Amino acid sequence: MGTKQGFFWGVGALAAFLAWPVLADQRADLARAEEIVGGRCFLCHGLEGESASPVFPRLAGQHSEYIAKQLGEFKSGKRKSDTMKPQAEDLTPAEMKALGAFFEAKKASARPAKDAELLAVGKYVFNRGNQFSGLPACATCHGAKGLGTPQLPRLAGQHPRYTEDQLKQFNSRERTNDNAVMHTVASKLSELERHAVAEYIATLD
Repeated sequence: MGTKQGFFWGVGALAAFLAWPVLADQRADLARAEEIVGGRCFLCHGLEGESASPVFPRLAGQHSEYIAKQLGEFKSGKRKSDTMKPQAEDLTPAEMKALGAFFEAKKASARPAKDAELLAVGKYVFNRGNQFSGLPACATCHGAKGLGTPQLPRLAGQHPRYTEDQLKQFNSRERTNDNAVMHTVASKLSELERHAVAEYIATLD
């Protein structure tokens, strides 16, 4: 074996050796996340984060950082929920991060379009807002496909009922833990716009 080839082999072996503890930790985190999901999360959110109930959010494909942040704020009480607070109270920050990674890796799916005329209204509001009421476009922050960012939630494929419920809570200030801009946005949505944009978001993938 030549000197150069031996050098690269040695570097590769060292890199693999150093990466082994990290991979082992990741496997342990995943195993712990699976245990928690199978013990409690699945009851409302499903084993794959698909959530069969329109009342509970779909978590599949959601940004891991966003999930961990919400769990931390449920635990601290910054985000109010009689359902989620007891579920999050005994979670460690590491477990919250592991749960976020677990659900982000799951496949998200869109809902088939139903009412074409209603969806047209929702698409307009999502992409262009309403200049007459001062409503900004949802796509400005959440992206044209509703995929969001690590700081802003993925909306694509979410249950319409859940999306509407959250918009109502932002409007009434029942939910105050996230971007304060959402209070202004929600207050400018008419009932029709809120319903239409929630239906449109559900069809995004």
